[in-house]
Amino acid sequence: MCFAYIVFDVLAVTRSQTYLLPALIVSIIICASRVFTFPLVVRLLIYKFQTRRLSVHEDIESFLKSDNTLTPIRYSYSDIRKMTKGFRDKLGQGGYGSVYKGKLRSGHDVAVKLLGKSGGKGKDFMNEIATIGRIHHVNVVKLVGYCAHGSKLALVFDFMTNGSLEKHLFNLENMKPLNWDTKFDIAVGVARGIEYLHRGCNIQILHFDIKPHNILLDDKFIPKISDFGLAKFCSIGKDTVSLTTTRGTIGYVAPELINRSMGAVSYKADVYSFGMMLIDMVGLKRDLRGKNGHSSQYFPYWIYDCFEQGKDIEIKEAGYGDENESTKSIVKKMAIVALWCILLSPNDRPSMNKVLEMLEGDVERLQIPSQSSQIGVSFDQIEMTCSSDSVSLLQHVDASICVKDQV
Repeated sequence: MCFAYIVFDVLAVTRSQTYLLPALIVSIIICASRVFTFPLVVRLLIYKFQTRRLSVHEDIESFLKSDNTLTPIRYSYSDIRKMTKGFRDKLGQGGYGSVYKGKLRSGHDVAVKLLGKSGGKGKDFMNEIATIGRIHHVNVVKLVGYCAHGSKLALVFDFMTNGSLEKHLFNLENMKPLNWDTKFDIAVGVARGIEYLHRGCNIQILHFDIKPHNILLDDKFIPKISDFGLAKFCSIGKDTVSLTTTRGTIGYVAPELINRSMGAVSYKADVYSFGMMLIDMVGLKRDLRGKNGHSSQYFPYWIYDCFEQGKDIEIKEAGYGDENESTKSIVKKMAIVALWCILLSPNDRPSMNKVLEMLEGDVERLQIPSQSSQIGVSFDQIEMTCSSDSVSLLQHVDASICVKDQV
């Protein structure tokens, strides 16, 4: 009887081992495959990343070699480190990377934009060089040089002593306010710069990101348009341009860039952005915040109300001094031109050449556009976005992070 039980136990153990052995073999195979497969997958991913990065570098080098019209100097990464003294003096940072103050061996001050590790930096780098690297205008920032050393990409610009227009408009606690004559001269200078991009080059350049943050001021407060990362070329005489994605900054981007049913995309998108910048310069949106009962009224309608009632647009901010007739004329002119620039239909907006004529002409001869052609939305829907929390649409989502002095 005991012998029978022993035989039964042996058979049971043998049977269980028979079932466990295949499972054990399968487990060993799976573990072994993982051990050998994981390093292989890692190597494949590294190879793919290196290949992609090499492709970007090759594209950049091919672009630089093919463009013989470039005048900026090519610097090595070692040169960039020397001119910035090891990136000691950081001026600011944004989605594009960081900006440092530097000095050339000649003693000339420069701003060095070191592009970050964002996915589109190669495209932005080539875009900026392709635009400001071949044009020269008093109201466009000058590209002194560049660095393309592997993954190290940098752009070297003239240093702008007075930083960006943005900080003079929205950082009044730390900055001395601009007087109205200076504001007007800045507006005219920016308009001339945009008009040059649209008509003064051998090819039409659409900026697509005009805003106070991208307007730099030199030691004499002469404005310089900067940041051409979103710019697009267009043939002279071509009325429209095709885009696959929306580009620009919320609060300044033209309606047709968001909703194509509003009209075709063209140079009129820059005109709209310029108009929104004029609104900021005059201070209308901030001024509306303190007016009871008008906080939700779309600001062009409030401007129309002032004109219809024969009232002046009063801007009372510390540092501007008493309003005189000259100041009132400047404010009225900038407000009327802004109304024309931000019309809903791009076909109704003037060209930058016409904008310049209006700014430099007699304010009493300016006509006010029809109120029915304005956008029918509330002021709250178009909040002022030229601040540290402004964001760009789809492209350069965080590229609008404010920079202390340079962009």
